[in-house]
Amino acid sequence: MTQNLDRSIIAQWLIDNYGFNTYMEIGVEHGHIFFPVKAKRKIAVDPIFRFNWRQKLKMAFKYPQNFNASYFQKESDRFFAKYVTKALRGKPLDICLVDGMHEYAFALRDVENCLQYMPDNGVIIMHDCNPKSREASYTWKEYRDNNYSGDWNGDVWKTIMHLRSTRQDINVFVLDCDHGLGIITKGKQEKPLSFTPAQIEQLTYEEFAANRQEWLNMKPESYFHEYFKVK
Repeated sequence: MTQNLDRSIIAQWLIDNYGFNTYMEIGVEHGHIFFPVKAKRKIAVDPIFRFNWRQKLKMAFKYPQNFNASYFQKESDRFFAKYVTKALRGKPLDICLVDGMHEYAFALRDVENCLQYMPDNGVIIMHDCNPKSREASYTWKEYRDNNYSGDWNGDVWKTIMHLRSTRQDINVFVLDCDHGLGIITKGKQEKPLSFTPAQIEQLTYEEFAANRQEWLNMKPESYFHEYFKVK
């Protein structure tokens, strides 16, 4: 595998090399990540898909793995409350890309819901964990009220901190690529944090920027090769 990793390259490599069958993506939008991914079972979740049935059919002919894909135009909370059993059909959720609403509470619920269905060797990939500016870290309300038009990562970084502070049964780190890719696997937590949810809620971007390496458990892109033993 070459450098310049992104979420699609990582997801496909894990599917191919770990024998993963079920891939789910939360926050599909136009499908530019979802459609090319090759997996036996694919599940798309988004409150508003940014493609119509013609485009979906075109992508199925271009990428035949999409003929058997399942599409749930639902908020992720509603999906997990009512539709996840139907979607998984008794199979484990091997790998999930969490790229939905870029806010702390939303991303946290998505991750915790995914963990309930993930096997011991499963992987969650979180996008947008490392905002590089105050504006990029806006909450949805700030993003909307300020008419910000740049890359928006939100405060997903707080989700990483929350998981590292409250869960000792998962390991969490962030790869320094593709806007910060959070990697979550089951196992002992490396260098856990000790923040409470209330403390995390009150943290500012400036505090985060001064401590991002420690708080995110930031790893260089090459760490992916080491952690997953890439040949």
